[in-house]
Amino acid sequence: MKKIGFLSFGHWNPSPHSQARTASDVLLQSIDLAVAAEEVGADGAYFRVHHFARQLASPFPLLAAAGAKTSRIELGTGVIDMRYENPLYMAEDAGAADLIAGGRLQLGISRGSPEQVNEGYKYFGYDPGEGNDHADMAREHARVFLEVIDGQRFAEPSPRPMFPNPPGLLGIEPQSPGLRDRIWWGAGTRKTAVWTAEQGMNLMSSTLLTEDTGVPFHQLQAEQIQMFRSAWKEAGHERQPRVSVSRSIFPIVNSTDRAYFGAESRSADQVGFIDGGTARFGKTYAGEVDQLVKELAGDEAIAAADTLLLTIPNQLGVDYNAHLLDSIVRYVAPELGWR
Repeated sequence: MKKIGFLSFGHWNPSPHSQARTASDVLLQSIDLAVAAEEVGADGAYFRVHHFARQLASPFPLLAAAGAKTSRIELGTGVIDMRYENPLYMAEDAGAADLIAGGRLQLGISRGSPEQVNEGYKYFGYDPGEGNDHADMAREHARVFLEVIDGQRFAEPSPRPMFPNPPGLLGIEPQSPGLRDRIWWGAGTRKTAVWTAEQGMNLMSSTLLTEDTGVPFHQLQAEQIQMFRSAWKEAGHERQPRVSVSRSIFPIVNSTDRAYFGAESRSADQVGFIDGGTARFGKTYAGEVDQLVKELAGDEAIAAADTLLLTIPNQLGVDYNAHLLDSIVRYVAPELGWR
């Protein structure tokens, strides 16, 4: 059995060819797609976070609204850029959204991806300082966030509070039990996956890795997952970790699918550059169901993960993306033993 969810970047564009032309469109459609995903039997609705872009940016109002409209599926992010976050305020937002959703949040956090603007986190008030690393700043924000959602009490109470306080130091409220175990780190390398395990976070791995050893993408990602699991065991954590991988998968079951994605059946891994370093990008899977099943059965990273996040073309609208999810859950997943 494998959990299957969608991952939306939440693009909007005023083009007449887009079904999501405004920020309002994409936010409301994201909620509707979460509801539709639950109805077709999918397991999760995940949203990407980008700043200074016509994409989803502030996830917690969306997660809370989707949580109030659904009852079963997981709701998450993939990923929140921690360079931009006030970890204490984020902890309040996350706790509240998780309580509204009944403990269904699965939050992917990370250092983040290449930005739309130079050093955008500085406009949000965060500066690693001369000679310091923005990635270290992101990890420090994450460290504080993890501690406070885990119930750390650190604030000295006022001797004359407006309302009565419980005894001792105070912490962030509201607390949502179990949220600490539902935090994931988006790791772009094998080394970062090991660090993720040492911190006791679940592993989230996307359709690219910022390293390349010459082997196919899915094999490099499977090695990343294996290193994560070994490091988790060595760290002695009591619970079992979770691992997700993202894929672009498009079953062709009708003429509309073929018009949109028929040419993607020739897709292959690619090697490029991100932030000045080599990166390997995974292929897109597109084809008729029998072909897809055969190709996906050979993907070692999907086999090693417990959760599969399907990147969706959100600008094609709710109905079409619900159709894509239904095709995978109905036709592809059973053939591969995921259902």
